[in-house]
Amino acid sequence: MNSWAASKERRALGRTRRKQVARHEHCKIDCKGRTVSAMALLERSMRGRVPDLVRLKYQLMAQSPFGYFRGAATVMAADLAHLPATGIVSQVCGDAHVRNLGAYAAPDGHLVFDINDFDETIRGPFEWDLKRMAASLVLAGRAAGHKDSSARKAAEACIARYCEQMRQFARMPHLEVARFQVHRIDLAEPVHAALSKAERATPQHTSEQLTRPASSKPDAPRHFKDAKPMLERVTGSRASAVLASLIPYRQILEPQRQHLLSFYRPIDVGFKVVGLGSVGLRDYVIYFEGNGPGDPLFLQIKEQTASAYAPYLPDAHSALHNGQRVAEGQRAMQIQTDPFLGWTHIGGRQYLVRQLNDHKGSIEIEDLAGENLRAYGEVCGELLARGHGRSGDPQVIAGYIGNGEAFVEAIGTFGLAYADQTEKDWNQLKRLSRSK
Repeated sequence: MNSWAASKERRALGRTRRKQVARHEHCKIDCKGRTVSAMALLERSMRGRVPDLVRLKYQLMAQSPFGYFRGAATVMAADLAHLPATGIVSQVCGDAHVRNLGAYAAPDGHLVFDINDFDETIRGPFEWDLKRMAASLVLAGRAAGHKDSSARKAAEACIARYCEQMRQFARMPHLEVARFQVHRIDLAEPVHAALSKAERATPQHTSEQLTRPASSKPDAPRHFKDAKPMLERVTGSRASAVLASLIPYRQILEPQRQHLLSFYRPIDVGFKVVGLGSVGLRDYVIYFEGNGPGDPLFLQIKEQTASAYAPYLPDAHSALHNGQRVAEGQRAMQIQTDPFLGWTHIGGRQYLVRQLNDHKGSIEIEDLAGENLRAYGEVCGELLARGHGRSGDPQVIAGYIGNGEAFVEAIGTFGLAYADQTEKDWNQLKRLSRSK
Protein backbone atom coordinates (compact mmCIF):
# COMPACT_ATOMS: atom_id res chain seq x y z
CA MET A 1 0.00 0.00 0.00
CA ASN A 2 1.33 3.46 -0.91
CA SER A 3 2.36 5.74 1.92
CA TRP A 4 -0.07 8.58 2.52
CA ALA A 5 0.94 12.10 1.45
CA ALA A 6 -0.87 15.42 1.81
CA SER A 7 -2.56 16.89 -1.24
CA LYS A 8 -0.14 19.84 -1.34
CA GLU A 9 2.81 17.46 -1.42
CA ARG A 10 1.30 15.44 -4.26
CA ARG A 11 0.48 18.53 -6.27
CA ALA A 12 4.04 19.78 -5.71
CA LEU A 13 5.32 16.42 -6.95
CA GLY A 14 3.40 16.96 -10.16
CA ARG A 15 4.98 20.38 -10.62
CA THR A 16 8.47 18.97 -10.15
CA ARG A 17 7.87 16.59 -13.06
CA ARG A 18 7.94 19.60 -15.37
CA LYS A 19 11.72 19.46 -14.94
CA GLN A 20 11.64 15.94 -16.36
CA VAL A 21 9.68 17.08 -19.41
CA ALA A 22 8.37 20.62 -19.78
CA ARG A 23 4.73 20.95 -20.76
CA HIS A 24 5.47 22.71 -24.06
CA GLU A 25 7.85 19.89 -25.05
CA HIS A 26 4.96 17.47 -25.56
CA CYS A 27 4.57 18.91 -29.06
CA LYS A 28 7.61 16.97 -30.28
CA ILE A 29 7.70 13.76 -32.24
CA ASP A 30 10.89 11.96 -33.25
CA CYS A 31 9.91 9.28 -35.74
CA LYS A 32 13.10 9.83 -37.73
CA GLY A 33 14.91 8.36 -34.75
CA ARG A 34 13.05 5.05 -34.96
CA THR A 35 15.42 2.17 -34.29
CA VAL A 36 12.91 -0.24 -35.84
CA SER A 37 10.75 0.66 -38.84
CA ALA A 38 6.98 0.87 -38.58
CA MET A 39 6.58 -2.04 -41.00
CA ALA A 40 8.97 -4.21 -38.98
CA LEU A 41 7.05 -3.43 -35.79
CA LEU A 42 3.79 -4.38 -37.47
CA GLU A 43 5.27 -7.62 -38.77
CA ARG A 44 6.56 -8.46 -35.31
CA SER A 45 3.12 -7.86 -33.78
CA MET A 46 1.58 -10.35 -36.23
CA ARG A 47 3.61 -13.30 -34.96
CA GLY A 48 1.41 -16.05 -33.60
CA ARG A 49 -1.76 -14.74 -35.27
CA VAL A 50 -3.90 -16.73 -37.69
CA PRO A 51 -2.06 -16.35 -41.04
CA ASP A 52 -5.15 -15.93 -43.24
CA LEU A 53 -6.48 -13.25 -40.91
CA VAL A 54 -3.15 -11.40 -40.87
CA ARG A 55 -3.67 -10.75 -44.57
CA LEU A 56 -7.18 -9.50 -43.79
CA LYS A 57 -5.83 -7.14 -41.14
CA TYR A 58 -3.34 -5.61 -43.54
CA GLN A 59 -6.12 -5.17 -46.10
CA LEU A 60 -8.31 -3.36 -43.57
CA MET A 61 -5.42 -1.15 -42.43
CA ALA A 62 -4.62 -0.19 -46.02
CA GLN A 63 -8.11 1.21 -46.60
CA SER A 64 -7.53 4.54 -44.83
CA PRO A 65 -5.07 6.41 -42.58
CA PHE A 66 -7.47 6.05 -39.66
CA GLY A 67 -7.81 2.33 -40.34
CA TYR A 68 -4.02 2.06 -40.31
CA PHE A 69 -3.90 4.01 -37.04
CA ARG A 70 -6.38 1.63 -35.40
CA GLY A 71 -4.27 -1.37 -36.30
CA ALA A 72 -0.89 0.16 -35.49
CA ALA A 73 -0.95 0.68 -31.73
CA THR A 74 2.34 -1.20 -31.55
CA VAL A 75 3.98 1.44 -33.76
CA MET A 76 2.74 4.37 -31.70
CA ALA A 77 3.74 2.62 -28.47
CA ALA A 78 7.33 2.49 -29.73
CA ASP A 79 7.19 6.12 -30.86
CA LEU A 80 5.82 7.34 -27.53
CA ALA A 81 8.36 5.31 -25.57
CA HIS A 82 11.12 7.02 -27.52
CA LEU A 83 10.02 10.45 -26.23
CA PRO A 84 10.62 11.98 -22.78
CA ALA A 85 7.78 11.05 -20.40
CA THR A 86 6.45 12.64 -17.23
CA GLY A 87 6.64 9.41 -15.23
CA ILE A 88 3.22 10.30 -13.77
CA VAL A 89 1.54 6.93 -13.91
CA SER A 90 -2.11 5.93 -14.10
CA GLN A 91 -3.96 3.10 -15.74
CA VAL A 92 -3.96 3.97 -19.42
CA CYS A 93 -6.36 2.62 -22.01
CA GLY A 94 -3.36 2.22 -24.30
CA ASP A 95 -5.42 2.40 -27.48
CA ALA A 96 -7.30 5.63 -26.88
CA HIS A 97 -9.00 6.62 -30.12
CA VAL A 98 -12.41 7.95 -31.10
CA ARG A 99 -13.89 4.54 -31.94
CA ASN A 100 -12.72 2.84 -28.75
CA LEU A 101 -15.40 4.66 -26.80
CA GLY A 102 -18.95 3.44 -26.99
CA ALA A 103 -22.24 2.58 -25.38
CA TYR A 104 -23.01 -0.62 -23.49
CA ALA A 105 -25.39 -1.95 -20.85
CA ALA A 106 -24.39 -1.46 -17.22
CA PRO A 107 -25.10 -4.22 -14.68
CA ASP A 108 -28.35 -2.49 -13.73
CA GLY A 109 -29.50 -2.47 -17.37
CA HIS A 110 -29.04 1.26 -18.00
CA LEU A 111 -27.05 2.30 -21.06
CA VAL A 112 -23.77 4.07 -20.38
CA PHE A 113 -21.11 5.60 -22.63
CA ASP A 114 -17.46 5.13 -21.74
CA ILE A 115 -14.08 3.85 -22.90
CA ASN A 116 -14.81 0.26 -23.88
CA ASP A 117 -11.68 -1.32 -25.37
CA PHE A 118 -8.77 -2.18 -23.11
CA ASP A 119 -6.68 -4.71 -25.04
CA GLU A 120 -3.56 -2.53 -24.62
CA THR A 121 -4.28 -1.28 -21.11
CA ILE A 122 -1.36 -1.00 -18.71
CA ARG A 123 -0.03 1.30 -16.02
CA GLY A 124 1.97 3.96 -17.80
CA PRO A 125 2.47 7.73 -18.29
CA PHE A 126 -0.93 9.43 -18.38
CA GLU A 127 -0.01 11.60 -21.37
CA TRP A 128 0.29 8.59 -23.69
CA ASP A 129 -3.50 8.24 -23.81
CA LEU A 130 -3.90 11.94 -24.52
CA LYS A 131 -1.42 11.93 -27.38
CA ARG A 132 -3.05 8.94 -29.04
CA MET A 133 -6.52 10.43 -28.64
CA ALA A 134 -5.39 13.78 -30.07
CA ALA A 135 -3.90 12.10 -33.14
CA SER A 136 -7.07 10.04 -33.61
CA LEU A 137 -9.24 13.15 -33.51
CA VAL A 138 -7.16 14.77 -36.25
CA LEU A 139 -7.26 11.63 -38.41
CA ALA A 140 -10.98 11.10 -37.84
CA GLY A 141 -11.58 14.79 -38.49
CA ARG A 142 -9.79 14.61 -41.82
CA ALA A 143 -11.81 11.52 -42.77
CA ALA A 144 -15.03 13.37 -41.85
CA GLY A 145 -14.13 16.32 -44.10
CA HIS A 146 -12.59 18.73 -41.58
CA LYS A 147 -9.69 21.03 -42.37
CA ASP A 148 -6.61 20.60 -40.22
CA SER A 149 -7.34 23.80 -38.30
CA SER A 150 -10.75 22.47 -37.29
CA ALA A 151 -9.42 19.01 -36.44
CA ARG A 152 -6.65 20.49 -34.30
CA LYS A 153 -9.17 22.65 -32.43
CA ALA A 154 -11.16 19.51 -31.64
CA ALA A 155 -8.02 17.82 -30.33
CA GLU A 156 -7.21 20.85 -28.19
CA ALA A 157 -10.81 20.97 -26.92
CA CYS A 158 -10.40 17.34 -25.86
CA ILE A 159 -7.21 18.07 -23.92
CA ALA A 160 -8.57 21.32 -22.46
CA ARG A 161 -11.60 19.47 -21.16
CA TYR A 162 -9.36 16.77 -19.71
CA CYS A 163 -7.30 19.38 -17.87
CA GLU A 164 -10.34 21.25 -16.60
CA GLN A 165 -11.87 18.04 -15.31
CA MET A 166 -8.64 16.87 -13.69
CA ARG A 167 -8.28 20.17 -11.85
CA GLN A 168 -11.85 19.71 -10.61
CA PHE A 169 -11.07 16.15 -9.48
CA ALA A 170 -8.10 17.45 -7.51
CA ARG A 171 -10.54 19.54 -5.43
CA MET A 172 -13.12 16.77 -4.91
CA PRO A 173 -13.38 14.04 -2.26
CA HIS A 174 -11.87 10.81 -3.56
CA LEU A 175 -15.13 8.91 -3.21
CA GLU A 176 -16.88 11.43 -5.45
CA VAL A 177 -14.16 11.09 -8.08
CA ALA A 178 -14.62 7.31 -8.04
CA ARG A 179 -18.33 7.59 -8.86
CA PHE A 180 -18.30 10.76 -10.97
CA GLN A 181 -20.90 10.81 -13.74
CA VAL A 182 -20.05 12.54 -17.03
CA HIS A 183 -22.94 14.85 -17.94
CA ARG A 184 -21.35 16.41 -21.05
CA ILE A 185 -22.39 13.23 -22.89
CA ASP A 186 -25.88 14.72 -23.27
CA LEU A 187 -24.45 17.54 -25.40
CA ALA A 188 -22.72 15.40 -28.06
CA GLU A 189 -24.79 14.19 -31.00
CA PRO A 190 -22.41 11.30 -31.91
CA VAL A 191 -22.97 9.87 -28.45
CA HIS A 192 -26.74 9.94 -28.97
CA ALA A 193 -26.23 8.01 -32.21
CA ALA A 194 -24.16 5.36 -30.39
CA LEU A 195 -26.73 5.08 -27.61
CA SER A 196 -29.51 4.62 -30.15
CA LYS A 197 -27.58 1.76 -31.76
CA ALA A 198 -26.94 0.25 -28.35
CA GLU A 199 -30.61 0.38 -27.46
CA ARG A 200 -31.36 -1.78 -30.51
CA ALA A 201 -28.45 -4.18 -29.92
CA THR A 202 -30.31 -6.56 -27.63
CA PRO A 203 -29.19 -10.16 -27.08
CA GLN A 204 -32.20 -11.19 -29.16
CA HIS A 205 -31.01 -8.96 -32.03
CA THR A 206 -27.53 -10.46 -31.75
CA SER A 207 -29.08 -13.92 -31.95
CA GLU A 208 -30.83 -13.00 -35.20
CA GLN A 209 -27.60 -11.53 -36.61
CA LEU A 210 -25.23 -14.36 -35.68
CA THR A 211 -27.28 -17.56 -35.46
CA ARG A 212 -29.88 -19.47 -37.47
CA PRO A 213 -32.09 -22.52 -36.89
CA ALA A 214 -30.27 -25.80 -37.47
CA SER A 215 -33.19 -27.04 -39.60
CA SER A 216 -36.62 -26.02 -40.83
CA LYS A 217 -38.37 -27.67 -37.88
CA PRO A 218 -40.28 -25.16 -35.70
CA ASP A 219 -38.40 -26.11 -32.54
CA ALA A 220 -35.00 -26.60 -34.19
CA PRO A 221 -32.06 -25.40 -32.06
CA ARG A 222 -30.08 -22.41 -33.26
CA HIS A 223 -26.39 -22.40 -34.11
CA PHE A 224 -23.87 -19.94 -35.48
CA LYS A 225 -24.00 -18.98 -39.13
CA ASP A 226 -21.06 -19.69 -41.41
CA ALA A 227 -19.97 -16.39 -42.95
CA LYS A 228 -16.22 -16.78 -43.43
CA PRO A 229 -13.87 -15.14 -42.75
CA MET A 230 -15.85 -13.00 -40.29
CA LEU A 231 -17.84 -15.78 -38.57
CA GLU A 232 -17.79 -19.57 -38.60
CA ARG A 233 -19.02 -22.45 -36.48
CA VAL A 234 -16.53 -24.31 -34.30
CA THR A 235 -17.15 -28.00 -33.64
CA GLY A 236 -15.39 -31.13 -32.38
CA SER A 237 -12.37 -31.02 -30.11
CA ARG A 238 -11.82 -27.32 -30.75
CA ALA A 239 -15.31 -26.49 -29.47
CA SER A 240 -14.77 -28.80 -26.50
CA ALA A 241 -11.60 -26.91 -25.58
CA VAL A 242 -13.45 -23.59 -25.72
CA LEU A 243 -16.24 -24.91 -23.51
CA ALA A 244 -13.72 -26.39 -21.08
CA SER A 245 -12.21 -22.91 -20.65
CA LEU A 246 -15.43 -21.93 -18.86
CA ILE A 247 -14.42 -24.06 -15.87
CA PRO A 248 -11.51 -21.85 -14.67
CA TYR A 249 -13.45 -18.77 -15.80
CA ARG A 250 -16.42 -19.56 -13.55
CA GLN A 251 -14.11 -19.91 -10.55
CA ILE A 252 -12.96 -16.28 -10.74
CA LEU A 253 -16.49 -14.85 -11.03
CA GLU A 254 -18.24 -13.44 -7.98
CA PRO A 255 -20.68 -15.97 -6.43
CA GLN A 256 -23.77 -14.07 -7.60
CA ARG A 257 -22.42 -14.06 -11.20
CA GLN A 258 -21.69 -17.78 -10.99
CA HIS A 259 -25.26 -18.30 -9.87
CA LEU A 260 -26.67 -16.26 -12.77
CA LEU A 261 -24.49 -18.04 -15.32
CA SER A 262 -25.64 -21.41 -13.98
CA PHE A 263 -29.10 -20.76 -15.46
CA TYR A 264 -27.63 -20.64 -19.00
CA ARG A 265 -26.75 -23.70 -21.08
CA PRO A 266 -24.09 -23.50 -23.83
CA ILE A 267 -25.63 -24.33 -27.21
CA ASP A 268 -22.97 -23.59 -29.84
CA VAL A 269 -19.45 -22.23 -30.35
CA GLY A 270 -18.22 -19.88 -33.08
CA PHE A 271 -15.10 -18.06 -34.22
CA LYS A 272 -15.61 -14.35 -34.90
CA VAL A 273 -13.40 -11.62 -36.32
CA VAL A 274 -13.77 -8.43 -34.25
CA GLY A 275 -12.43 -4.89 -34.32
CA LEU A 276 -9.30 -4.12 -36.31
CA GLY A 277 -6.40 -4.20 -33.87
CA SER A 278 -7.42 -7.69 -32.76
CA VAL A 279 -7.81 -9.18 -36.25
CA GLY A 280 -5.71 -12.34 -36.42
CA LEU A 281 -6.02 -13.19 -32.75
CA ARG A 282 -8.32 -16.02 -31.73
CA ASP A 283 -11.77 -14.83 -30.80
CA TYR A 284 -14.42 -17.35 -29.83
CA VAL A 285 -18.07 -16.77 -29.02
CA ILE A 286 -20.38 -19.07 -27.10
CA TYR A 287 -24.13 -18.99 -27.58
CA PHE A 288 -26.11 -19.81 -24.42
CA GLU A 289 -29.81 -20.13 -23.78
CA GLY A 290 -31.57 -19.58 -20.47
CA ASN A 291 -35.37 -19.75 -20.64
CA GLY A 292 -35.34 -20.97 -24.23
CA PRO A 293 -34.34 -19.22 -27.50
CA GLY A 294 -35.93 -15.99 -26.32
CA ASP A 295 -33.35 -15.74 -23.53
CA PRO A 296 -29.95 -15.79 -25.29
CA LEU A 297 -26.58 -14.92 -23.78
CA PHE A 298 -23.37 -14.52 -25.78
CA LEU A 299 -19.96 -14.70 -24.16
CA GLN A 300 -16.84 -13.67 -26.05
CA ILE A 301 -13.56 -15.45 -25.29
CA LYS A 302 -10.95 -13.16 -26.78
CA GLU A 303 -7.24 -13.95 -27.02
CA GLN A 304 -4.99 -11.46 -25.25
CA THR A 305 -1.29 -10.99 -25.76
CA ALA A 306 1.03 -8.59 -23.93
CA SER A 307 0.23 -4.88 -24.17
CA ALA A 308 2.09 -3.10 -26.97
CA TYR A 309 3.54 -0.84 -24.26
CA ALA A 310 4.90 -3.62 -22.05
CA PRO A 311 8.39 -3.78 -23.67
CA TYR A 312 8.95 -0.12 -22.84
CA LEU A 313 7.81 -0.20 -19.21
CA PRO A 314 10.34 -1.94 -16.96
CA ASP A 315 7.83 -2.17 -14.11
CA ALA A 316 5.18 -3.92 -16.24
CA HIS A 317 4.07 -7.16 -14.61
CA SER A 318 4.88 -9.53 -17.45
CA ALA A 319 3.90 -12.54 -15.33
CA LEU A 320 0.30 -11.30 -15.05
CA HIS A 321 -2.24 -13.22 -17.11
CA ASN A 322 -3.06 -10.91 -20.03
CA GLY A 323 -6.80 -11.54 -19.75
CA GLN A 324 -6.54 -10.55 -16.10
CA ARG A 325 -4.50 -7.47 -17.08
CA VAL A 326 -7.28 -6.32 -19.42
CA ALA A 327 -10.11 -7.10 -16.97
CA GLU A 328 -8.43 -5.32 -14.07
CA GLY A 329 -7.48 -2.34 -16.23
CA GLN A 330 -11.07 -2.07 -17.42
CA ARG A 331 -12.40 -2.17 -13.87
CA ALA A 332 -9.90 0.49 -12.83
CA MET A 333 -10.98 2.95 -15.52
CA GLN A 334 -14.70 2.27 -16.04
CA ILE A 335 -17.32 3.40 -13.56
CA GLN A 336 -19.60 0.46 -14.49
CA THR A 337 -18.26 -2.77 -15.91
CA ASP A 338 -19.58 -5.91 -17.58
CA PRO A 339 -20.72 -8.25 -14.78
CA PHE A 340 -19.40 -11.28 -16.70
CA LEU A 341 -15.90 -9.85 -17.17
CA GLY A 342 -13.19 -12.41 -16.43
CA TRP A 343 -10.35 -14.43 -17.92
CA THR A 344 -9.34 -17.96 -18.80
CA HIS A 345 -6.90 -19.99 -20.90
CA ILE A 346 -7.10 -22.43 -23.79
CA GLY A 347 -3.93 -24.44 -24.14
CA GLY A 348 -1.02 -22.06 -23.75
CA ARG A 349 -2.98 -18.97 -24.85
CA GLN A 350 -4.56 -16.40 -22.54
CA TYR A 351 -8.07 -15.02 -23.02
CA LEU A 352 -10.40 -12.31 -21.76
CA VAL A 353 -14.04 -13.30 -21.23
CA ARG A 354 -16.85 -10.78 -21.55
CA GLN A 355 -20.34 -10.38 -22.95
CA LEU A 356 -20.62 -9.94 -26.70
CA ASN A 357 -22.76 -7.10 -28.05
CA ASP A 358 -24.87 -6.60 -24.95
CA HIS A 359 -26.48 -3.31 -25.96
CA LYS A 360 -23.20 -2.09 -27.46
CA GLY A 361 -22.94 0.74 -29.94
CA SER A 362 -20.07 2.84 -31.28
CA ILE A 363 -19.75 5.98 -33.34
CA GLU A 364 -19.02 6.10 -37.05
CA ILE A 365 -16.55 8.52 -38.62
CA GLU A 366 -19.34 10.22 -40.57
CA ASP A 367 -20.95 11.07 -37.20
CA LEU A 368 -18.08 13.51 -36.60
CA ALA A 369 -18.87 16.04 -39.33
CA GLY A 370 -19.30 19.72 -38.50
CA GLU A 371 -19.54 20.75 -34.85
CA ASN A 372 -19.86 17.13 -33.77
CA LEU A 373 -16.10 16.57 -33.83
CA ARG A 374 -15.36 19.20 -31.20
CA ALA A 375 -18.32 18.18 -29.01
CA TYR A 376 -17.26 14.55 -29.17
CA GLY A 377 -13.65 15.49 -28.47
CA GLU A 378 -14.75 17.13 -25.21
CA VAL A 379 -16.56 13.93 -24.20
CA CYS A 380 -13.39 11.95 -24.95
CA GLY A 381 -11.37 14.30 -22.78
CA GLU A 382 -13.74 14.07 -19.86
CA LEU A 383 -13.95 10.27 -20.00
CA LEU A 384 -10.16 9.93 -20.14
CA ALA A 385 -9.90 12.28 -17.17
CA ARG A 386 -12.33 10.17 -15.21
CA GLY A 387 -10.45 6.98 -16.06
CA HIS A 388 -7.12 8.50 -15.06
CA GLY A 389 -8.62 10.19 -12.02
CA ARG A 390 -9.99 6.86 -10.77
CA SER A 391 -6.79 4.93 -11.39
CA GLY A 392 -4.11 7.57 -10.83
CA ASP A 393 -3.62 10.64 -8.66
CA PRO A 394 -5.56 13.75 -9.76
CA GLN A 395 -3.43 15.94 -7.49
CA VAL A 396 -0.19 14.94 -9.20
CA ILE A 397 -1.63 15.22 -12.71
CA ALA A 398 -3.26 18.58 -11.93
CA GLY A 399 0.00 19.82 -10.44
CA TYR A 400 1.81 18.94 -13.63
CA ILE A 401 -0.65 20.40 -16.17
CA GLY A 402 -1.18 23.61 -14.18
CA ASN A 403 -3.63 26.34 -15.17
CA GLY A 404 -2.13 27.61 -18.44
CA GLU A 405 -2.55 26.50 -22.06
CA ALA A 406 0.97 25.21 -22.69
CA PHE A 407 0.10 21.55 -22.22
CA VAL A 408 -3.11 21.80 -24.26
CA GLU A 409 -1.41 23.50 -27.19
CA ALA A 410 1.53 21.11 -27.14
CA ILE A 411 -0.67 18.01 -27.31
CA GLY A 412 -2.70 19.63 -30.11
CA THR A 413 0.49 20.22 -32.08
CA PHE A 414 1.59 16.65 -31.42
CA GLY A 415 -1.77 15.27 -32.60
CA LEU A 416 -1.47 17.08 -35.93
CA ALA A 417 2.17 16.05 -36.42
CA TYR A 418 1.51 12.42 -35.54
CA ALA A 419 -1.48 12.31 -37.89
CA ASP A 420 0.90 13.43 -40.66
CA GLN A 421 3.36 10.69 -39.69
CA THR A 422 0.54 8.13 -39.66
CA GLU A 423 -0.37 9.07 -43.23
CA LYS A 424 3.26 8.58 -44.28
CA ASP A 425 3.32 5.15 -42.63
CA TRP A 426 -0.01 4.28 -44.25
CA ASN A 427 1.32 5.18 -47.69
CA GLN A 428 4.33 2.97 -47.06
CA LEU A 429 2.04 0.10 -46.11
CA LYS A 430 0.07 0.57 -49.32
CA ARG A 431 3.25 0.61 -51.43
CA LEU A 432 4.49 -2.58 -49.82
CA SER A 433 1.09 -4.23 -50.24
CA ARG A 434 1.08 -3.46 -53.98
CA SER A 435 4.61 -4.80 -54.41
CA LYS A 436 3.75 -8.22 -52.91
